[in-house]
Amino acid sequence: MSSSHRFMKIVCLVSAALIGSAAWALGSVAQEDSGTTVAIHAGRVIDGLSASPLGPLVILIEGDRITEVGPHVVIPAGAQEINLSDATVLPGLIDAHTHVLFAPQDGKNPVLEKSVAFRTLEAAAAARLSLEAGFTTLRDTDSEGADFADVAVRDAIADGLIPGPRLLVSTMALSITGGHMNHVGLAPAIDQRVPQLATMTDTVDEMIREVRRQVKYGADWIKLYATGTMRHVDRQTLQSLAQVDEEQVRAVVEEARRWRRDVAAHAYGGDGARAAVLGGVRSLEHGLLLEEDVLELMAEHGTYWAATLSNFTRSTGLAGYPDDFVDRLRSRHAEAFRTALRLGVNIVFGTDAGRVPHGSNAGEFELMVELGMSPMQAIQSATSVAAELLRLENEIGAVKPGFLADLIAVDGNPLDDIGLLKDVVFVMKGGVVVKETK
Repeated sequence: MSSSHRFMKIVCLVSAALIGSAAWALGSVAQEDSGTTVAIHAGRVIDGLSASPLGPLVILIEGDRITEVGPHVVIPAGAQEINLSDATVLPGLIDAHTHVLFAPQDGKNPVLEKSVAFRTLEAAAAARLSLEAGFTTLRDTDSEGADFADVAVRDAIADGLIPGPRLLVSTMALSITGGHMNHVGLAPAIDQRVPQLATMTDTVDEMIREVRRQVKYGADWIKLYATGTMRHVDRQTLQSLAQVDEEQVRAVVEEARRWRRDVAAHAYGGDGARAAVLGGVRSLEHGLLLEEDVLELMAEHGTYWAATLSNFTRSTGLAGYPDDFVDRLRSRHAEAFRTALRLGVNIVFGTDAGRVPHGSNAGEFELMVELGMSPMQAIQSATSVAAELLRLENEIGAVKPGFLADLIAVDGNPLDDIGLLKDVVFVMKGGVVVKETK
């Protein structure tokens, strides 16, 4: 390990040791409090909760919180007034599946070809792009082998050192030897000496120890790879490789719960996905090969699902695979999404940003709507539903008194054209305007 790499790692670890969980991140938002009163004149409001848009309304903000919302709000003398009377105002958007330290998608192996220091600078740029695109909160679902650099990025944003969304981070994910995120194609003597893209844990004891280590150094969430990656999918049956069983998942979930953390499970489908749901994970990621019986279990258990449709197009996560294989995978993914809608599964907005370009997150809305989700459902998946997933439903994800003043605006009505969310004209995070193009 080079001296610069070692220094960066020490900085990340020391910083991480000083923090707690999502509650800490939210508490730190008070540092952004400008102490001023702001009144936003909104022509139309999609509040993240109501079935129909509201408005015109005035949104009154004191410091970092919304204090009043209504058509006849009395605006105090001296308040700053922002005119969005010809726009639609929404809660700040939430992307529940991102990788800020995997940026940009440039074909390089992030562990073998980039330093953690360089990747941390890339993450700062990625965070700014996401914020300017209207995403005021991100759940980052593992650092992709960058140790605890995601904790450092989270803390730098919270401390106002760099601009970016509110981050909830998963540090180094848990996988298995030979499984997803374990290098392939390297000579054994080399493979055993280089950092991996996740932490390899092959027994329950190793999994429990790793959960404790990650919490110690700042993880808000624990990420578990319950199935393998695309190379592990059987080309004939489309069966996923199960990396863990229910007992192992439950051990991880219970240990995470001890530390007041939740578990997100990467799972394409099959036995690994079933074990993840029965083992009690809070969310399942990707799920492109989910069967109806597993989706029924998810609806029954209240398991959230981030389908990350953006990452399974020909040009992203499926690039380079045979066309017939890609067509079958995408067909199964679409079928799973439609079945989940019918069964009432908690579908939450997630893009796998990093695998797809940061700042392009809103393209996921169009894919969700194309598969049968209403525009309002899609918006709520990235606001109130995502806030519930993060256990922040009383803080973010709605335009409501007492909530953090995370607000965005677009020209026109996104219920008529969901693509408008790809071009936000106004972004406020915690009462501070970070983008205003009107």
